[in-house]
Amino acid sequence: MRIVAVLAFDGVVAFDLTIPAQVFAAARHADLSPAYEVRVCADQPLNATAWDQDLFQISPKYGFGGALDADTVIVPGGDPERLPDPEVLRVLRAAAARGCRVASICTGAFVLAAAGLLDGRRATTHWHLADQLARDFPGVEVDPSVLFVDEGDVLTSAGVAAGLDLCLHMVRRDLGAATAADAARAIVMPLQRSGGQAQFIEHRDPEGDPDDLAPVLQWMLDNLDKPLTLADIAAQAAMSTRSLSRRFRAGLGMTPLQWLLDQRVRRSRELLETTGLPVERIARTTGFGSVEALRHHFARQVGTNPRAYRATFRSP
Repeated sequence: MRIVAVLAFDGVVAFDLTIPAQVFAAARHADLSPAYEVRVCADQPLNATAWDQDLFQISPKYGFGGALDADTVIVPGGDPERLPDPEVLRVLRAAAARGCRVASICTGAFVLAAAGLLDGRRATTHWHLADQLARDFPGVEVDPSVLFVDEGDVLTSAGVAAGLDLCLHMVRRDLGAATAADAARAIVMPLQRSGGQAQFIEHRDPEGDPDDLAPVLQWMLDNLDKPLTLADIAAQAAMSTRSLSRRFRAGLGMTPLQWLLDQRVRRSRELLETTGLPVERIARTTGFGSVEALRHHFARQVGTNPRAYRATFRSP
């Protein structure tokens, strides 16, 4: 069983602290046995907060020693103006030195950076504090526009709910799309947001209802294999192409064709992970039409080619 250690410290953000527990505890093997053991680690009772309010005290079951044999160590968010707990920094450096995967949620990136684990790496944090992270740690390549960043053995996520996306992504990396999808359903979370999706979405066009796009989104998913154009989508939505594009940008932070491309890549990943279909068949099924087009867009979004991805992530 994989061990996930969540490091707690005084002033830890309560929601960030509980995200890994909810997600990883929800991940189950085919026989419904737990896939992970989650340990919340701290050496003394501490205050958990929301924004600047102390909410309650917690007494973690494990001391920091509980992280010594963990496969993944996660740092939740806290006050970036407060100096990190030296013991937390020590545990993180030791984990990284032995090849353990380390990750942060929201402002936990400041702690990873203070431990020297983000130097020369791309990382993200809450959009409101991204500039501060870049100023405080100039050796970090801060990307404020994404939900999470996967650098292999070091991962960072944006603010608040983006921690859910990051943890589900790690489950998917470990156990495949089907297990991650089951975990997402268990916590009532859509397994659709990719790491490259914008973390800050502008206010919705006041002309539109939040549910207005749902029918056309489902229609697009049902017709991924077809060569859909912007005009086709607009006709299905009974809108002009201009109005449709404005609604998509307001509601989803991207254009209709960008959303369609994201869904095609996402569906390709699921088929590569969960089926033995030939790559040529997957290219047709997901609307790319050719293996060359699938390879091009897959490499841009995922950073590898479909066959290599399957070899790494296909579920047993």
